[in-house]
Amino acid sequence: MKKNALYKRSATTIFVISLLVLFLSKCIDKSKEQDGLLKNATGKQFAGSATCANCHKEIYTNYIHTAHALTSQPASEQSIKGSFAPSENSFSYGNNTIVAMEKRSTGFYQVEYDNGIEKAAHRFDIVVGSGVKGQSFITIHNNQFFQLPITYFSAAKEWSNSPGYPNKIIFNRPITSRCLECHTTFAKTLPTDYNTPEKFDNTKIIYSISCEKCHGPGAEHVAFQTQNPNIKTAKYIINPATLTRQQNLEFCASCHGGRLKKTKPSFEFAIGDTLANYFESDTTVPNPNNIDVHGNQYGLLKASKCFKMSTTMTCNTCHNAHDNERGNTVVFSQRCLNCHQNQNSATHQTECKLIASYGAIIKRDCISCHMPLKSSKAIAVFLPGNTAPTAARIRSHLITVYPEETQKVLLLLTKSVK
Repeated sequence: MKKNALYKRSATTIFVISLLVLFLSKCIDKSKEQDGLLKNATGKQFAGSATCANCHKEIYTNYIHTAHALTSQPASEQSIKGSFAPSENSFSYGNNTIVAMEKRSTGFYQVEYDNGIEKAAHRFDIVVGSGVKGQSFITIHNNQFFQLPITYFSAAKEWSNSPGYPNKIIFNRPITSRCLECHTTFAKTLPTDYNTPEKFDNTKIIYSISCEKCHGPGAEHVAFQTQNPNIKTAKYIINPATLTRQQNLEFCASCHGGRLKKTKPSFEFAIGDTLANYFESDTTVPNPNNIDVHGNQYGLLKASKCFKMSTTMTCNTCHNAHDNERGNTVVFSQRCLNCHQNQNSATHQTECKLIASYGAIIKRDCISCHMPLKSSKAIAVFLPGNTAPTAARIRSHLITVYPEETQKVLLLLTKSVK
């Protein structure tokens, strides 16, 4: 009897231990599915931007406030900019048809009403856009991503019909991986047949244009530097400063170079790669007057005399990707003056002719004269009650002389002096 009792206790103990081992193994497997341990298309493992903060705290703290860091987020009360308050939460299409933005127990929704009767409700799942110009929203259904019909337009602080949408409610515009690769660091696609819109594993998305979008997946780098703290030379990570001018330009152009047609799956192109190996190359010379200010900043920059006369100028010449410098014309103007401080006939970098008349104060705003805000044709929305679209105003990257803009700046300058 004693032997039987002992056997039963031993069997019970082994069973309990087996359950614990199984439970812990499941937990470990689950942890491997987290964003920080995802792998990119070439099998390199991500570490997650928060990991970068362990060694680069100041850079990370500044970066999280940039438009790149905020360009995609899970939908929440904090990330959605528009109001859900009564009288501020709806968009009317006329004929007693509206879409109302509502907070419910299971999340935030865009709800279609016809004569006060609810017809459909689709949840805000992902926010796209930092909110500087506006935000669009994605809803997820059966692993497929769809753009919601209502956008938030920051300039008017109102809900609006999403850009390019007809004057009717539609909830079936699919979001593709090409959209996502310019607003996220990584999104895992799922197998589908040829005629089915792309599907995604929404548990395997790395939101924002993160540290690892520009520096490459960092798990190997983190592991090496952690194990070798005395080695100060960064290993297994990309420093854009070590790349060629063209490599830097093409990486930015992958999202800021117009409507590129991909020839390989999204998320395969990475910094340091050649753009033409992943996208169809446009061999025509575009007319800068036909380039929209949204989405093809690279095309406008290439048409600029500043760019043509330089052998080193890249996007990073003027932009510090680690800091939120938006709207700081003094900072950007100083970067203009790094080349245009004095007359230099050898490089054709001339000093502003207006300094003689207006003094050093003119140096505080080169941008408004030479890179003015222009109306975008691509980002234009219908606000409530309007029959004509309202365009977002975006700074042109065609650096040149705009006489009418210069007159506006000088008029304001004259008034401020008086």
